[in-house]
Amino acid sequence: MLPVHNFTYGLLTPVLGYVMSCMGAFLGLRCTTRARPFQGRVRAKWLLLGGVSIGTTGVWLMHFIAMLGFTIPGETIYYNVPVTILSLLVVVGIVCAGLLIVGFGRDRYRSLLLGGLITGVGIAVMHYLGMAAMRMPGRITYNPVLLILSVVIAIVAATAALWAALELQGIGTTLVASLIMGLAVSGMHYTGMAAMEVFPASGPSGMVMGGAGGATAESFLLPLILGITVISFVLTATIALSPSVEEIRYDAALLDHIRRRTQPQRQRHRTDLGGYSGSGPPSRSVRDSSGSGPPSSSVAGSWPPSTSVRDSSGSGPPSSSVAGSWPPSTSVRDSSGSGPPSSSEYRPDAGLSVMSASCNALGPAPNNASLVAQVYHCRGALY
Repeated sequence: MLPVHNFTYGLLTPVLGYVMSCMGAFLGLRCTTRARPFQGRVRAKWLLLGGVSIGTTGVWLMHFIAMLGFTIPGETIYYNVPVTILSLLVVVGIVCAGLLIVGFGRDRYRSLLLGGLITGVGIAVMHYLGMAAMRMPGRITYNPVLLILSVVIAIVAATAALWAALELQGIGTTLVASLIMGLAVSGMHYTGMAAMEVFPASGPSGMVMGGAGGATAESFLLPLILGITVISFVLTATIALSPSVEEIRYDAALLDHIRRRTQPQRQRHRTDLGGYSGSGPPSRSVRDSSGSGPPSSSVAGSWPPSTSVRDSSGSGPPSSSVAGSWPPSTSVRDSSGSGPPSSSEYRPDAGLSVMSASCNALGPAPNNASLVAQVYHCRGALY
């Protein structure tokens, strides 16, 4: 068996891998928290973003950061690029599927167990698929006990992460959950690495790791790791500064309250400003002189308006009727004051002469309520 080193650079790669795993878990859990107040497509988008964060930064990035510290003395390790990218796509797809199962499942605990099982198996598949991407002159075998233990750790870690996505809300509790999840993912990785045994290529058994093609860790993995790390930091800062679940719910309730309060006012405003009908002024309710009482009736249809007008205090019953009492119900004649009524006098081109004749015919207004009727009468003359 060939000697291998998992800590070639000391604690640098395990600590850095753990930190990135915690950051990916934190980002993914915050995204799932944002998904709770929403339904349908919006919730699915937040869950998918959380799955991408956990799968990419929380699992895949941690694995290959740790692999930077994996060396075999005297050998150069290459990585098959298509298989390495496939391992990334596999873990992202499976984690997203697990979050969608939990996020939209009707039976909470059954969905949690099913999603945790699927996600945990996906994490384990990613780990061993990433190991299969290595290219070196040698053969690899795995200790079955440690291999099964690594899969169990992955399932437990995934189930715990999904439970945290359902239950936790605050930033503090999410941070603690991400630290635990990062520890579980790192523990699963190094348990799987401990299960691996490397033999020379001429050995009797094991999976042959040779083959043409591949890229070194420095030329392929390192740039990819740096790029994903920068994107993860930006997303983490963006999600951390975004509104919390309580703020989202409060804003939604406030908008709904404003909408319910303004809708009756808009309806009343449209009623007060009803469309123009007949030869009179626009249909508008006449209120009392204080402007606070309810409308007494609608002025529309004919001219002069036949409507009741309240007294000047705005509290008593209607004092008189506009038609037949004050102002006198009379047709507006031409500017000379003689001749039959002409409907053309109500056109806008009649101008100020018609308005003057109408207002003069009314005489002085005895009180404020009658003044309101006179104003409507004079306005109607322009129509």
